[in-house]
Amino acid sequence: MKTFHCIIVCLLLSVVAISAQETKVKWYTLEEAVKLNEKTPKKFMIDLYTDWCGWCKKMDAETFASAELARYINANYYPVKFDAESAEDVNFAGKVFTGSPNSKAVGGRRPSHQLTVALFQNVRSEERGYPAIAYLTEKLELIGTVPGYKTAQQIEPLLHYIAEGKYQSVKLDDYTKTFVSQLAKQ
Repeated sequence: MKTFHCIIVCLLLSVVAISAQETKVKWYTLEEAVKLNEKTPKKFMIDLYTDWCGWCKKMDAETFASAELARYINANYYPVKFDAESAEDVNFAGKVFTGSPNSKAVGGRRPSHQLTVALFQNVRSEERGYPAIAYLTEKLELIGTVPGYKTAQQIEPLLHYIAEGKYQSVKLDDYTKTFVSQLAKQ
């Protein structure tokens, strides 16, 4: 009888552990996401962050902590964390992007990584900042980059708009007018 109870407890703990994993965003490195995309194509959501960015940390702790949002992101995107000031060179989409030099820039911050600069190509320089989310197609083509902190309620319509491919035919403002949130009311 004790063995039976142990088996039941182990099964319940396994179910709880699996459920907990599904309620967190499964972040990938760029290399991991590209490799997964070769087998199962999905859009990319690249979180451009820095280690000094307080709003980046807030977005991690609050926005991406939403279980419903995490499930949607995991199902529809390859979510990637990318240090926007990384010193590492990156081979991405057939190009080598150079990391920022190790020397410190003004204010103790490093210059942006070349990949970060490339992902900000559709954003005016005065609007660039962190956090920022870059969205790419399954073919690794840039859809757009959205700078600034977003709550779960603010980012949810954009995630659906891009995942559903609506960005190709409908203006975001028109889409959001009819969007129905899947997030629990908070």
